[in-house]
Amino acid sequence: MLQPNDLPLICLPTELSDEAAAKLVEFLHELTEALERHYFAQLRRYYSATDIPRPDAPDLDLGPASSDPPF
Repeated sequence: MLQPNDLPLICLPTELSDEAAAKLVEFLHELTEALERHYFAQLRRYYSATDIPRPDAPDLDLGPASSDPPF
């Protein structure tokens, strides 16, 4: 018997050409960027008010402060 978690949230096509796969990923990136622009203020408030790091924020350990530029 199927359980709710047995079904995928979305069904992705299994047979895509290389070009179609690239176009699909490009579309999803553009969609994500549009959502981030649209909800920017809300996302900023959320991540500022919580200890949750932003998904795209790198976890950098820059070590001791230095006056030398990194490059």
